[in-house]
Amino acid sequence: MKENKLSRRSFVRMSTASVAALSIPGLLSAGPMSGLPTDQPAGQRFLPDMMPAWQPRTVTPGWDPGDSDSFTRYFFDSLMLETRYLDSDLATTRFRLFDETFDSPIMTAALSHLRGTDEESGLVVYSKAAKAVNAVNWIGMGPDEELDEVVATGAKTIRIIKPYEDNDEVIKKIKYSAKKKCLAVGMDIDHSFNGRGGYDIVMGEKMKPKTTSDIKKFVKASKLPFIVKGVLSVSDAVKCMEAGVAGIMLSHHGGRVKYSIPPLLVLERIADAVGGKMKIFVDCGVVSGMDAYKCLALGADAVGVGRHLIPLLKEGPDKVAERLREMNNELAGVMSATGVRSLDKMDPSVIYRTVL
Repeated sequence: MKENKLSRRSFVRMSTASVAALSIPGLLSAGPMSGLPTDQPAGQRFLPDMMPAWQPRTVTPGWDPGDSDSFTRYFFDSLMLETRYLDSDLATTRFRLFDETFDSPIMTAALSHLRGTDEESGLVVYSKAAKAVNAVNWIGMGPDEELDEVVATGAKTIRIIKPYEDNDEVIKKIKYSAKKKCLAVGMDIDHSFNGRGGYDIVMGEKMKPKTTSDIKKFVKASKLPFIVKGVLSVSDAVKCMEAGVAGIMLSHHGGRVKYSIPPLLVLERIADAVGGKMKIFVDCGVVSGMDAYKCLALGADAVGVGRHLIPLLKEGPDKVAERLREMNNELAGVMSATGVRSLDKMDPSVIYRTVL
């Protein structure tokens, strides 16, 4: 196994170089130091056997690189870490966000249209669980009445609004979110297109892509911190920063676009580009405290957990809260084992990228 110890910037260079190497020209020109087979004719070299040659042993051979969820799992599993026990102690996972203190940086994700128990919606179940563990609660598309139920649980909630074609509808929902005293509000920009050459339609509602100028208007119209979800490039991150956005959620929305890169692949570049001027959150594929640790070490302020918790919804908020606590305890344990006593002391140099 070949290992590379990486600082933040060296990890960025390796990550971007890896992406370049996976392009067709990169595949055809890669030399013997790439670790891939070189005994194939030009024009065919590496293509049939590329994935089995460099995937870690923890990933099942034959995974689909066009499936962004699959590749995101691979990327999580390709990141290893060193332990640092001397002079370490028990870690705390408490952190501040938008003038509120929380016990964990592991949050619920901005999901929509969830069925929970027979008595209440899945989003209310999530909200009660988040309240129980003092974590940030996110919700996605839904009527104002559902937001009322969620806020009534006492969970500090971030509401994500779809990119409705009508900007007045967006601003109306922004103002209603402020009225209900949400923690923050934002927009899910990756629901702009339907992937078939047209604009998206969600639950009968027409969507339309937004401009940087539109985002500035939403920020100005909001009394709450404004967040943009669906960022997966330095370009969009910088535009959000210029628009005055308070935070961004790095996400490919469960592989909404095939071959979308894992959020962690671009996380460090974005963190360097924005320089701490806005919060950075990550979702997609987080299923453990270890996954959360890797996100936080590489520059995220907090992470969202969504589909991993869905099977527990029918068992009620206590089961969801129990899993959130388990994940947070694992995160704290990994922090202690790597010499990190608090979230503001996370160190990317602990992370190793492994390639076979």
